[in-house]
Amino acid sequence: MQDQSFLSDIANQFGSSESSLIDFIINIFITIIMAYIIGLIYSKYGNSLSNRKKLTQTFVLIAVTVMLVISIVKSSLALSLGLVGALSIVRFRTAIKEPEELVYFFIAIAFGLGMGANQRIVTLIGAIVIILFIVIQNINAAKTAVQQNLIITLSNISEKSLDENKILETLRQHCSKIDLRRLDDVNNSTELSLSVEFKDFDSIIKAKNDLKSIGDIQFSFIENY
Repeated sequence: MQDQSFLSDIANQFGSSESSLIDFIINIFITIIMAYIIGLIYSKYGNSLSNRKKLTQTFVLIAVTVMLVISIVKSSLALSLGLVGALSIVRFRTAIKEPEELVYFFIAIAFGLGMGANQRIVTLIGAIVIILFIVIQNINAAKTAVQQNLIITLSNISEKSLDENKILETLRQHCSKIDLRRLDDVNNSTELSLSVEFKDFDSIIKAKNDLKSIGDIQFSFIENY
């Protein structure tokens, strides 16, 4: 009798018969699987410079935590208001450095919200669509040549000034687009900044070798954000 009363109390915490303890257990396992899969997708296709494998370990915890919170507060107005007050004092001390990380965090949170609200079918359909979109997008990106947008900064390393015409002629052989960003000429020291586009990485290497053959210059390639 005590065991039945205990299970009944737990079931009541999660709402009506539609949100029974069995449904909660099923939902939490589905949440774990979906969050784990999106972690694998991020680890394989993500472009973040941070440690992607380490970051994916948090996806399951975030999704399950959100699902647990929603499952508890959805049947109680008082708990919902208490959650609002609790979240107002929570602060993330580590900044999200790249938008891609934030997108995947939102995906994990969405999984937790959907399963916590017992919207199983809708959440599963959404998860499948998101995963397929990410995979197809990356497959197409791998087949398509990606433009490399860079900033090239050149300066002379001797008293001899830069030969801008020769530099531009050399870069035109490898670049699809060249724009002048900055030109400084002070006390026999010349610095030239150009915004350029390369069709592939091989073009960058060839341009670098041709610039080295000019001599008496130093240069750097920087990503153009």
